[in-house]
Formats: sequence, structure tokens, C-alpha cells
Amino acid sequence: MNTQVNARCKISEVILGRSMRALRIENDLLAATVLVDKGADIYELIFKPLDLDVLWKSPWGLKEQGRGVHSAANSVEAWLENYAGGWQEIFPSGGGPCTYKGVDLNYHGEASTIVWEHRITESGGDAAEVVLSARLYRSPFRIERTMRVEAGQPLLIIKERITNEGGAPMDYMWGHHPAYGAPFVSEACRIDVGARVLRADNAYPGSDNPLELGKLYEWPLAVKDGVQTDMSLVPGPDSSRDILAYFEEFESGWYGITNTEFGFGVGLVWPVEDFPFAWFWQEMNASPGYPWYKGAYVMAIEPFSSYPGYGLTTVMEQTGTHRTLQAGESTETEIRAVFYDSTTGIRRIESDGTVQVR
Repeated sequence: MNTQVNARCKISEVILGRSMRALRIENDLLAATVLVDKGADIYELIFKPLDLDVLWKSPWGLKEQGRGVHSAANSVEAWLENYAGGWQEIFPSGGGPCTYKGVDLNYHGEASTIVWEHRITESGGDAAEVVLSARLYRSPFRIERTMRVEAGQPLLIIKERITNEGGAPMDYMWGHHPAYGAPFVSEACRIDVGARVLRADNAYPGSDNPLELGKLYEWPLAVKDGVQTDMSLVPGPDSSRDILAYFEEFESGWYGITNTEFGFGVGLVWPVEDFPFAWFWQEMNASPGYPWYKGAYVMAIEPFSSYPGYGLTTVMEQTGTHRTLQAGESTETEIRAVFYDSTTGIRRIESDGTVQVR
């Protein structure tokens, strides 16, 4: 373990379990653990004043690379078998697997499955910063991510760049998949978001779904079979809910999830021109079969370039919301994750991470 000592902001190289390499980037208010050997997942996002990790962990836990027999029949099962929870980078395809330009693109994209390289550029003072990168194998993309914290700021700053290193145009979809869980997530949570509408997925019925397939709702109220549901209120673990939907018509790209009992929340803010949608997934002890068996209490709100969640070629065919990079072209974006104090929710998050409390 290599750690800068007595620093306000620092980065530590750590080993999880027997062999999983990870980085811990932290300041006085937050800490994030990044799995460099597995997709650069943000495995933990901890609010230090309460020593509370807001990210969900799967019931089967962290599967260390190279341990156990790989027996998954397809990329969906393989991805889920290695899904420990946390926050994934979804690129260059999201949702179901598909075939594009002669190669199979796996479930939730190659970037979330491979080893990333890293280079610590600052640690031990008023800021800490690390640069992570990966070159994909099945597509000619390079992805780079800079993660930074600064002293006294409850912010994790993520700057990203993707480049098409091939000689032909390449289509893609791009998103972030932060999944939140207990004890942070509970019936005391409320959701505030910069979107005007919520579109129910048109093909995902769910095991206990208060949304009609394909219907567009004005946030936050939904009606199905005469029953009205306020979707901004999170059901408790004794309830049951199973949804897939998409936030649209963002005035600006942000959301906050506030636990009114704990008196704090976590939010994301991003450029809406880069991620004009946000996927909304709730699996609240509802699905009886694989992989959850009514044993997962988790929700995610995921900034995304595109929808629906059925792979790149389906997006190209159904909605045309995919993106394209020409040969040698790059694009950049920035996402900020922020902790804030509130017992009543929030009105907005500014692009610099400033939170307006209700």
C-alpha cells in the first residue's frame, strides 16, 4: 500500500480482497475507491462526515479477476457475474449486446469490463488527481478520465475524453451507471431532477411497475390503471418496484437524491448537450428470477447520450440518438458528483457543483 501521509487530499494505491487493484482518492469530506482492474468502476463513494457509502453493493460481492471458473453463457450473464455494484462507465454501447461493424459489442460496453491504466498527477496537498485511460479491443476507441478532489469541497470532479483512433467513422452510446443503495437509499429519500418528463421504456413490463409501457409522463406524477404514483418519492425496502424509464427534456443536466432523515444527499451535474437523457432504474425487491430473486434494493439515475437501453444498433434503428466520431476525432465532457446538506431536497445544481437547497 502506497499512501501519502498527513495530507488534506491524497491518493492511495490499495488491494481489495486478495488481488484486486484499486485507488482511493479522497479529501476531508469524501472518498472514492476506483477499481483499475475492472472498468475503472467507482466502487465506493463515501460521505466522510457520516462515514457512509452511498453506492449499492451486489449480494454476490466483488469477484476478483482470474478467480473462479468462468461459465457465463453470454455477455449479460458475464457482466452481471462481475457486477459488484457501484458506478460503471458505459461505452461504446449500453444495455443489451449487439453486433456492430462485424463484432459483438458486449452488454453495457467494453469499457466497463477491461483493465484501465492510471497515472497519479497530484497528491498530498490541497488537491489530488489521477488520470485513467483504456484503449478498447473491439472498437478503435481510446477513453481517458481525470478524477480530482480539492480540499474543503464535497465534490468529485470527473473530466473525460473519448477518441476514435480508427480510420473510419464510429458510432457509439455513452453513459454513467451509478447505483445507489441502503442504508443511504430508503423511504426517507426524495428525487429532484432537472428534467421535465419521464418516458417509460416501451418493452420492459417489470415485475411491479407503476408506469405504462412507452408512456410519457410529466415529472413527477405517473398514472397506471387509475393509480397515481409520485415517482420522486423512493419506496422503502418493504415495498416492491421494478422500472426502467428515461428522463428527457432537461432544462439543465442535474439530479439529487436526498435522504431527509440523514440530512444529506448526493447529486450529479453534467452538460446536457453531452448527455441529454438519464436512464432511471429501480429494482426494489421485486424481480423474482435471475439475477435478483427479490433480493436487491437498488436504484440508479444514469446520465446518457442515448436511449433506449438495448444496445447501440437498437438505438440507431429506433431513436437515432446515438453519437458518431469521425476518424481521429475526439469529444470531451465533465461530470461532477457532489454531497450536500438538506432535509427537504434541492432546487438545482449549478454546473460548478453549487447546490440550491429547497
